[in-house]
Order: sequence, then structure tokens, then C-alpha cells
Amino acid sequence: MTATGEHTAYETLLWEVSDDDILTLTLNRPDALNAFTVTMARELEHAFRRVNDDDSVAAVVVTGSGRAFCAGMDLSREGNVFGLDESLSPTPEDMRERLDDPEIADGVRDTGGKVALAIFDCTKPVIAAINGPAVGIGATMTLPMDVRLASSSARVGFVFGRLGIVPEACSSWFLPRIVGVPRALEWTLSADIMAPEELLTAGFVREVVEPEALLETAYALARRFTAGRSRVGTALVRRMMWRNAALPHPLEAHRDDSLAMWWTSVHDGKEGVAAFLEKRPAEFTSSASTDLPPWV
Repeated sequence: MTATGEHTAYETLLWEVSDDDILTLTLNRPDALNAFTVTMARELEHAFRRVNDDDSVAAVVVTGSGRAFCAGMDLSREGNVFGLDESLSPTPEDMRERLDDPEIADGVRDTGGKVALAIFDCTKPVIAAINGPAVGIGATMTLPMDVRLASSSARVGFVFGRLGIVPEACSSWFLPRIVGVPRALEWTLSADIMAPEELLTAGFVREVVEPEALLETAYALARRFTAGRSRVGTALVRRMMWRNAALPHPLEAHRDDSLAMWWTSVHDGKEGVAAFLEKRPAEFTSSASTDLPPWV
């Protein structure tokens, strides 16, 4: 990953922004079925943090190069294939008190989890366009994305049990919220590879389309999420829906909703109301990189 002026060149990703401000982020190791590496993890985390500061991006579509989305972790690496330090003896206290200590951050923390948290913190809508096989981290990285679309050739599997390991990338938090605890347990305990029809029935994917229509379907949805929308309002909606659903009481959501409602009502909301009364399209000017409320 090298900086070139205001841009960044990635080894494992392609970054392309369209004229309508949609970023296509492509996993780009096609000869290895876009298998996940420590480098890809670092680059994905960087890309999703970068998105928050880039006002040229309104939404993100994530897909894979070639015939796969992501075939899971690249298991050809020497030593610990997950990039973890086997000389350590981490404890729960380490994970609470030393999470950002380099020894823990680099030697213990799950690389996929750091990617999932970066996606979770993204201020722009994120759509997964699953164009082919997505297994292991290839499946779990899509969980914090807002919508998943699948090609008819896609296959998804939470196959960790076949390797004697556990689901990662915060999937024990995300997957039950998407498909429910019983189905999340079935999928992770069985480690089965699932066809698009099962994914659609479970509500894991929104739609199954033919391969040639996948990206355009994703772009159309991204435009619905962003055209004529407040960038700050969109960022706050994404934050509220993901976080507030896990709060212990609706009163806590009321506190957060009230602050967000107040903030938007005195900023882009004024233009939105004026445009409605004047029967014209709204012209929102807020920036998700500079105009979010200070408490976010």
C-alpha cells in the first residue's frame, strides 16, 4: 500500500469512483479467487477509514475480481496463516485493557474483525455484490455491509468448523441479527456451502440476479440511497440503525434519536423542508467528513 499524492495504490484492491459518486471497491487477487491475506485486511481497513474522509464517495459497492468474491483466508502463508503471534498467552483482561497495544493489536486481534469494525464505522452506505464463492472471511466481511446482493453463481459458507476454528470478524454479533440465532448456529455448526436460494429465503441477501446484472443492480440501489439525500442524514441513519438496535431499552434510542433529529433539523433539514414547501428538489450541501455532530 503506497501513497501517491492524494491517492493510495493498493496491492489487493481496486478503487474506482463513478461520476455519480459510487465507489466500486474490488477485491483483486483473481488468480487466488481473491483469497484474504493480512495485506488485504490492512488495505480494506484503510480503504473504509479513507471513505469517511472522501467527499467524492457517497456509497460503496464491494465485489470481487474474476469468478469469486472471496475464497476465504489464504492458507498458503508460512507460520500462523492468520498472522497471529503464537508466542503470546492473551487473556480477556488484555482484550479489555490493551486492545490497541501493538503486541495485542498485531499479534492477537483478528484481522477480519478489524475490517468489520471499519465497515461498521463507515459513514456511507455499503452494498455487497457477491459475484461468486464467498466463504470464511469472504462471507463474514459482508455482514456489516448494509445490503447483500448475490449473483446466481454465488455460494456462501461459514466454513470455520472444517478448519477447527471459530467464526471471526465480529460475526457472532452480526450474523444472528441478520438471520436469527437458530439459523446462525445451523450455518456455523454445519459449515455447509449454501446456494443463493437458501440465502434469499433466510433474508441474508436482498436479491439474487444473473451475473451480468449484478453490478448494475447494486449501482441502482446505491443511487436510491444517495441521490437527493443529505450526506449527514445518511451517515446518522446508518449509525442509528446499527447501534441502537442493540441498546437495552428504547429510552436509550430515544436519547440518541433526539440528538440526531435536533442536529439535522437545524442543518440540512431546513433545506429539505423549504424544498418540500417550494415543490422543488432539495439541494443538500452537508459533508459527512466535516459536518457530523461533535458527539459522533
